[in-house]
Amino acid sequence: MIEILSTGAANSVQDLGRFGYLDAGVGRSGAMDGLALEIGNRMLGNAPDAAGIEVTLFPFRLRFETATTFAVTGADCPTRLNDRPLPPWWAMRAAAGDVLQLGLPKSGARAMVCLAGGIDVPPVLGSRATDLKSGWGGFEGRGLKRSDRLALMPSAGGGLADLPAGFGIDPTEIRGPVADTGEAQETTVRVLPSAEFAEFTDEARNALFASAWQLTNDANRQGFRLQGPHLALSKKLELFSHGIMPGTVQVPPSGQPIIQLAEANTCGGYPKIANVIEADLWRLAQVPVGRAIRFVEIDRPAAIEALRRRRAMIDDIAALAALARKDIKHPKKSGTAE
Repeated sequence: MIEILSTGAANSVQDLGRFGYLDAGVGRSGAMDGLALEIGNRMLGNAPDAAGIEVTLFPFRLRFETATTFAVTGADCPTRLNDRPLPPWWAMRAAAGDVLQLGLPKSGARAMVCLAGGIDVPPVLGSRATDLKSGWGGFEGRGLKRSDRLALMPSAGGGLADLPAGFGIDPTEIRGPVADTGEAQETTVRVLPSAEFAEFTDEARNALFASAWQLTNDANRQGFRLQGPHLALSKKLELFSHGIMPGTVQVPPSGQPIIQLAEANTCGGYPKIANVIEADLWRLAQVPVGRAIRFVEIDRPAAIEALRRRRAMIDDIAALAALARKDIKHPKKSGTAE
């Protein structure tokens, strides 16, 4: 059991999401940075989709009512267990009564707090994710409040009692070097052209890739509204509502693109110019308001290869984490994310 001591309404219980119900109008939800959640779970020996806490508003504090192990991943935010500072992407054991605190991120936008076994809330349609937009799933269908008490699932992973200092993962092995995220104050994401890509003017298609798009204040789990050059259609389009999903880049009449994210609408009628590839959605989760986003076009084989490389990296990290927990004897070599 844990108790929430301080939080914000946007902080919520999330797993990897709710799949298979888009045709019924039920969105995916789940962690904005699914990579951070899955790696945090693997560090603890949890199932990859165990529910953790997505922290978007800081400071965030919780108290452990029972001894357990935890991991903090995602944004690089000052983290302390009682008075002890912890490195980024770190896992260790907490005693009953210990207090974990996360401060304002130095880089990134969202942190994940993972706990041994995962958070025990009732699954809804096969997922423990909170749908904040619809007000269901997760913990009472809402963001966390002070004094909330959350139960934990039984843990199947090895403990860290014999490793009191804990262990961590080098974030650069996961996120890649600075050069991989573009120039200073820019985040680069890879996209595939979408259904109406050819219906935009040559100038609009060129501007999509040549411009740095600023993330506006209109940004949440449902989507990001960007600011930059006007993206014009070559002719007026009359479209029926059609399916959309996280990563879809739509262009409303304002000409300013909107990226659909974790709580994306399941359908809409705005033209779709591009889709952010699945392997790069975590990058968007870590973009703070005001930062620039730059799109890079790739093809489908490259998008599939990016997912393959990501899976191989996660598997390698899981093997190294198991060694730290003394579950196995021989580690695999750590990989690097694409």
